[in-house]
Amino acid sequence: MLIFLAFGVIAAYFLITEHRAHLFGYLPFALLAACPLLHVFHHRGHGGHGGSADGNSGRAVRGHDHRE
Repeated sequence: MLIFLAFGVIAAYFLITEHRAHLFGYLPFALLAACPLLHVFHHRGHGGHGGSADGNSGRAVRGHDHRE
């Protein structure tokens, strides 16, 4: 298993050093693609849009009851 990890690190090093211009050219597109992905994954945790003002959506958090 360690040999595969070492091979992967060496391969990644050579890919990055040899293709740096291509990688930096696609960086703005990667940032634009990250926006919707982060939006989807972050809204999964708190019930999505339309929650209450405290971001809780009325659901109880594990071990806490927010009804006072």
